[in-house]
Amino acid sequence: MQSLLNKKIVLGISGGIAAYKSAELARLLMQEGASVQVVMTEAAAQFITPVTMQALTGNPVYTNQWDARISNNMAHIELSRTADAILIAPASADLMAKLSLGLADDLLTTLCLARDCPLLLAPAMNLQMWQHPATVRSAERLRSDRVELLGPASGAQACGEVGMGRMLEPAEITEQLIAFFQKKVLEGKRVLITAGPTFEAIDPVRGITNRSSGKMGFAIARAALEAGAQVHLIAGPCELNTPLLATGKIQRTDVVSAKDMYEAVMASPNCDLFFGVAAVADWAIANPSKEKMKRQGKAIPEIQFAPNPDILLTMAQSAKKTKGKPNPYCVGFAAESTKLEEHADDKRKRKGIPLIVGNIGPDTFGSDLNQLLLIHERGSKKLAKAPKLQLARQLIQFVATQL
Repeated sequence: MQSLLNKKIVLGISGGIAAYKSAELARLLMQEGASVQVVMTEAAAQFITPVTMQALTGNPVYTNQWDARISNNMAHIELSRTADAILIAPASADLMAKLSLGLADDLLTTLCLARDCPLLLAPAMNLQMWQHPATVRSAERLRSDRVELLGPASGAQACGEVGMGRMLEPAEITEQLIAFFQKKVLEGKRVLITAGPTFEAIDPVRGITNRSSGKMGFAIARAALEAGAQVHLIAGPCELNTPLLATGKIQRTDVVSAKDMYEAVMASPNCDLFFGVAAVADWAIANPSKEKMKRQGKAIPEIQFAPNPDILLTMAQSAKKTKGKPNPYCVGFAAESTKLEEHADDKRKRKGIPLIVGNIGPDTFGSDLNQLLLIHERGSKKLAKAPKLQLARQLIQFVATQL
């Protein structure tokens, strides 16, 4: 699936060594289905040639506001009117300063001032330039004008120094642009998500857990954030970075056991949507050892189990309902080894929830791909095998129609 299909993107390039990444960025945008029109500053042409960008995009590159190829000599008007967005990568300190003050002395800055479409910038500059008070003021003014800043990141720079100011990688910018275009169907909604496995200690070094990687839950957290929601992610033990967008961030709480996760969910503020994606242990160890258990010949240690609290059932019963606030819309997840639809629907009914999502296939644990079966009161809907983030976006759009 091409996430930018039929989108028309004006890719602006200003002067900076990171301009070499713009070639890869153009290629990735086109792979996602976008049509790319490049506009370069005079300084940008010192780092990467218009010929290169024209060869990659298949479109003529514009560098001059007096370009006679535009019949009415109004390139700054004509190039912006058909665009779905203007993306400038790299955006230099000079260009940011000009745009923040409304200055327009070349085609790219004039184009931005005359636009009637969103403007996104991927800053790229030296550490000291990014931290300079003038650049800080430029960034603040641009954000107040509803210009999206994608990055920058921290890392090694062309000057040999290390720090903030490095342009995001082309793949990261592409993902941020895709996220920007997602429908804001959860604007103003509060979403609570559990993700990953839980770990029930047997002794200080051993425990019972499962194969959940947390990837599906983290993908749903990102998709909900893209859709405009306030997101609180409660994660069991996993090695995943918290999704981050230019437009917002996710509140994250890390837990270990099922009891920890239950307490974190109960302590979270009231939510409009709850996604119980975590693979929560049904049982805890009732008699964990305070010391590492040693092998005693052929003797088998006696491990006793006790039931863990049922997080999804508790949320479905809305134990936290206050002042007549309606129950949160609860979405459960089910991973079954046989009879997925039958067992998942039975779980949905037992929990008293409107929607449950079944993971299709045994190879979904740890994979970046998945297949989902959405089971609700009126039937079921299958989502074909795809990257988990893509499935998460489809799930969010579906849930939004059910609210």
